[in-house]
Amino acid sequence: MKVLIVYASSGAGHRRAAEAIYEYLKANRPDLSLKTIDVLDRTNALFRFDYTVGYSFLVKYAVSLWRFAFWLTKFKSFRCLSSPIATFVNNINSLGFIRYLIRKNPDFIISTHFLPADIAALLKRKKKISSRLVTIITDFGVHPFWITEGTDLYIVASDFTKLKLLKEGVKEERIKVFGFPLHHKFLKEFDRTALAKKIGVRQDKFTVMLMTGSFGSGPLRRIARMLSFKAQVLVVCAANERLKKRLLKDNLPNVKVFGFIDNTEELMALSDCIITKAGGSTIAEVINMDLVPIFVSVIPGQESDNVEALKRIGVGFTPKNLAQLKKTVLILKNDPVTLEEMREKLEEIKKPLACQEISGVIR
Repeated sequence: MKVLIVYASSGAGHRRAAEAIYEYLKANRPDLSLKTIDVLDRTNALFRFDYTVGYSFLVKYAVSLWRFAFWLTKFKSFRCLSSPIATFVNNINSLGFIRYLIRKNPDFIISTHFLPADIAALLKRKKKISSRLVTIITDFGVHPFWITEGTDLYIVASDFTKLKLLKEGVKEERIKVFGFPLHHKFLKEFDRTALAKKIGVRQDKFTVMLMTGSFGSGPLRRIARMLSFKAQVLVVCAANERLKKRLLKDNLPNVKVFGFIDNTEELMALSDCIITKAGGSTIAEVINMDLVPIFVSVIPGQESDNVEALKRIGVGFTPKNLAQLKKTVLILKNDPVTLEEMREKLEEIKKPLACQEISGVIR
């Protein structure tokens, strides 16, 4: 049986979900012929640039324009125009991917981004391919672009997401609440004492992790300075070399500085709470690691929808300013009951078996 797992590299979460599914199926389903691809590798250069650099530019420098575009394409009265236009633009710029799907015609297409799902669904409607299409929604909210006639199954992270789909007219039998596909390294048990020794930090101190994605965006330096005398702080600067150099020069007490890392799960296992962005994959990892999230620099649109979903569940904090952020951290540090109550809520919504359950539908 041929299975194509496809994502779009416009966000790390889509790729991480695809990789998690691929690794699980590779290890547990020898009966499957697996292939994973980035749809943007099979689109034209300008379209690929718009999807990657264009998105990053908007959310960093023109967030009001991004907010308006997200709202407009989500607005029901405008969908009769926005959805067909989006499908048309997707298809005329993705001829390489279209030819690939028609040529391979896999038994299953598992998509972790709405772009390849939209293209595959149109090919199904035109009877150009006969694949079963499984769409994994990598956010807790649901933008209309995720919903396409021709999708056989939607896999979602929460009951909140399922309810959103039901309100959009998707039939209940086409929705499965399996959770978010996680790499197996986020499913392990960790020895916190041994990890603390390995990383070079104290195991007995209340620990805050700062991580805001691959750009290291947001006021991380100010937050690190503010918390350095209140808690142990692990700052992940990622690609932000300027921030890393400044923090190293600051030499703040109780602050450990990292650049790009491949052991995120270990830092999470050492931490009590995390100050982070509200991306779907990050939230899923944080939940599974019993790590209380505090969200900063929330991007309007998918991230604000994610925050709304977690608020409904009673998980996470979204301080309005740095003073509120500091107060939130100190509450979690000084009130073990509040911290434990939040961890219990995380435990209730944790869904660590998503990859296993996704495997179960491929038959």
